Amino acid sequence: MQSDKIIEQRLLEKIRQLVPEQIFIVENFIDFLSQQRKDVNLTLAATKLSEPALQKIWDNPDDAEYDQL
Repeated sequence: MQSDKIIEQRLLEKIRQLVPEQIFIVENFIDFLSQQRKDVNLTLAATKLSEPALQKIWDNPDDAEYDQL
């Protein structure tokens, strides 16, 4: 997409103006964002995988009253 290329170019220009210490900080922040996304994806996958096991707990006559609250 054209706008993605424009954003990428702007970011590269800004990074080139930084001193090495700042570039290190930017790199660490990018790594943090990447790890955060992986953590969210892992949590969503684990949640999805646990649904069948928890379905018996969620759907039972004793707890049906709570469904109406």
